[in-house]
Amino acid sequence: MTNNKHYPIIVFDFGGVLINWDPRGLYENLFEGDTVAMEKFFTEVDFMAWNLEQDKGRSFAEAVAVLSQEFPQYASFIAAYDERWEESISGPILETVEILRLLKQNGYRLFGLSNWSAETFPRIQHKYEFFNWFEGIVLSGAVKLIKPAPEIYNILLEQIGEPAEKCLFIDDSKPNITTANELGFMTIHFESPSQLKTELSMRGVL
Repeated sequence: MTNNKHYPIIVFDFGGVLINWDPRGLYENLFEGDTVAMEKFFTEVDFMAWNLEQDKGRSFAEAVAVLSQEFPQYASFIAAYDERWEESISGPILETVEILRLLKQNGYRLFGLSNWSAETFPRIQHKYEFFNWFEGIVLSGAVKLIKPAPEIYNILLEQIGEPAEKCLFIDDSKPNITTANELGFMTIHFESPSQLKTELSMRGVL
């Protein structure tokens, strides 16, 4: 059991920690299993860098228009990411969701800090009950800042109303963990649900 103040406050990243996101889940269907052609598409359009701009707050309408103009041969594939984005989500990471449930039951304050488009997140938020367990969520696309920029962590801390030293930050990205450490957060670099559970137990959180 935790103490009466329920410290630390626990902050979760979403993609790769609580939920599986991979655009290949969509594009494997669009390219009919031709992985060579799919990877050529990803490389040529620099898909991940393009998608990161949506995480920074760029609208999908603008993103699709810009990239389609540059790569007209891929226009239908580019538009499909907006139209069929849900197919890039293969579901929750159930073991981590169970850890989240235990933390919620034990009275910890839970927050989310995620690099995610403000347009696409609502399209799945209602599908997964565990998103309702968070007291607050800071999305990069909503505040137009992305991790590991220190400013987005400061926005989170303003929402929490407590200093970084009282917060435990969980993320699968090493650069994001590095910034959190520099700002004074306690951190766990997520590698697997079992590793997370072990580290939380070692810290006396679970």
